[in-house]
Amino acid sequence: MRIGVIGLGLIGGSLLRALNAAGHEATGYDSDRTTRLAAVASGLRTVDTLDGWRPDVTVLAVPLPAVEAVLARLKDYDGLITDVVSVKQPMRERLAGARFVGGHPMAGKETSGFEHSDVDLFAHRVWALCLDEETRLADWLTLAGLFLELGARVVPTTAAEHDAAVAAISHVPHLLAAALVEAAAGPLPRALAASSFRDGTRVALTRPELVGAMAGGNAAAVREALDRTLAALEGARDALDADDPRAAVGEWFTPAWESRRNWPPAPGPTLTMAVDRERLLALGRAGGWVHSIEDDRHITVMRPAAKVP
Repeated sequence: MRIGVIGLGLIGGSLLRALNAAGHEATGYDSDRTTRLAAVASGLRTVDTLDGWRPDVTVLAVPLPAVEAVLARLKDYDGLITDVVSVKQPMRERLAGARFVGGHPMAGKETSGFEHSDVDLFAHRVWALCLDEETRLADWLTLAGLFLELGARVVPTTAAEHDAAVAAISHVPHLLAAALVEAAAGPLPRALAASSFRDGTRVALTRPELVGAMAGGNAAAVREALDRTLAALEGARDALDADDPRAAVGEWFTPAWESRRNWPPAPGPTLTMAVDRERLLALGRAGGWVHSIEDDRHITVMRPAAKVP
């Protein structure tokens, strides 16, 4: 396939590497000349302008605030567009009327830039792929097959359901990491900090403008997820005021301990099912993913294994 990647940061650069390694005619573009030269030095193909941009598939790999400017330069492009932006409903609105399938590889790092890109970044990682009412099923299957080829697990979802989910598992954790860093201010806490602090605050190393783009671009869903997080922390605060705080905190902590021990879920058996929009969405809601595409009518899928008591 002829595939173009616009934006060659961590995700876009990794994607260009992976597509090139998989044998596709992959071309990258970045507004930064130094980044383009770095990609060329790595053996990748780039262009210096979007004039005459005509790949079969275009991947938008720029932050949400930069999307409008890129789309203005692609106004005559009529190919299939997907993206890797971390919020999907705003992208769905911006691409209304275009041949668009929203996507989001759950494969980021706290580092950014082409210099941190990795050809294997997407192997065994989840790739959320939106199947909204206006999405062409044939286009969805094309992209699902492409990302499966890169080693990803494709999870069908809608833009709204995706945004609600990532608010809880990605965006709020970034905010919480920042709060933990602030709570540990002072020379002695920093001197004593070890693995708990490191693991709990890793994503506080993310560039502030990227956190602002993803959390601010998903404000409504993040607000709801943050309210749930604050309510849970209030429960911990109440446990500390109990007559027996050791027992109360342990009781408060137990459900999270049990849930975390069962993540990630083990895969169950593979199943073959007919390609159907509602069945695909039900698969994603159940925590399942697409394993392979047999043809335009049948796919092989996996669901999480039943929990063993």
